[in-house]
Amino acid sequence: MADRIGSAKTSGAPGGATEAPAGVGPGGLTALLTGAMAFSMLQLFLLGALGPRLVGELGVSPAVLGWTTTIGFGTAAVLSPLGGRLVDRIGPRRSLVLLLSVSAAALALIGAAPGTGFLLAAVALGGLPQALANPATNKAILAAVPPGRRGPVTGMKQSGVQLGAFAAGLPLTALAAGIGWRGAMWTAAATAALAALWARRALPADPRTVPAGPRAPLVPRGAVAWLAVFSLFLGCGIASVNTYLALFGAQRLGMGPTAAGALIAVLGVAGIAGRVGWSKAARPGRAEWLPGALAAGAVGASVLLVAAPTVRPLVWVAAVAVGVFAVAANAVSMVLVMQRSTPGPAGRAGQDAALVAAGFFTGFAVGPLLFGPLANAGRYGTGWLLVAAEFGLACAVGLTWAVRGR
Repeated sequence: MADRIGSAKTSGAPGGATEAPAGVGPGGLTALLTGAMAFSMLQLFLLGALGPRLVGELGVSPAVLGWTTTIGFGTAAVLSPLGGRLVDRIGPRRSLVLLLSVSAAALALIGAAPGTGFLLAAVALGGLPQALANPATNKAILAAVPPGRRGPVTGMKQSGVQLGAFAAGLPLTALAAGIGWRGAMWTAAATAALAALWARRALPADPRTVPAGPRAPLVPRGAVAWLAVFSLFLGCGIASVNTYLALFGAQRLGMGPTAAGALIAVLGVAGIAGRVGWSKAARPGRAEWLPGALAAGAVGASVLLVAAPTVRPLVWVAAVAVGVFAVAANAVSMVLVMQRSTPGPAGRAGQDAALVAAGFFTGFAVGPLLFGPLANAGRYGTGWLLVAAEFGLACAVGLTWAVRGR
């Protein structure tokens, strides 16, 4: 393919991968990477799932709830290119420990927030783990997983994001009903801190120095540019659904806070299945067509949300469809990045993943900002049509890239 990034190089094990780290087996490595992805974005899902409680107890408006997502992912988008370079320099172990430690701090500070300003500042801190997540976990996979297993392992670790959605939407929302939303936040923070200790003990030490290689540009090119634009529009739609689906269920469909939070859990479970399944199917020659096709399915999911006030069970079908199609498309884009990245310590795996993630995070920052005023005015139907248009643009970009590449 003309826009292929780099060429595969081998060192050590076949495909440039080494054996799994001595301190953790293959299953343990996958579990650790899955947990890192879950904690990197857990604050997003918690703020969405606990949105009805935050609106009622902390006094934030639906528009401010959207601003939490905008600020968190705006920070992640700005830091992602630099985060990719950092991961390429310091290695995956240091990066994962840093990711999990900062996640714990951000969740603890959100739980302690006395008002809107403090809350938004804590959310901004949580943008750093998001910026590190894809570069660090991708770098770990390229270092330790043979090429034939990278697709399934990538799909499994990407499903960690949706595991976070499930945790936020069901067990943590149920916990908030008993000990309050602050207690649920602090429980999540303590768990992230334990995961940081696990990563520090289980993973082998990174090399003291990593060859810098040529300085990579911060502007995406070739396939990375196409995937970054695709991820921009995809992120706009997914972020709006994540942030406002529970509030939509509570305000327009008459659901209680726990039931509304369960919508996020359902989306999370469907996203896990979608990410694992579609990542396994993303083989070279087929993978290029999947982003556009999955975005088309996400358009249909958005239309179901428009119809949900008339036929209320459709909201559950829509939550499943967003997970299976939209959320899975992000995992497939990461598989495509890894298929085109040069392996090895001096490779650009971290930087390429970070540039695509920057597009995704920019979409996450912009989407709720556009949806928020519509939610404030109670115009959820118009908001879901906006989401359908965003997924439609992602579909157009994905299919155009696939045709050009062919």
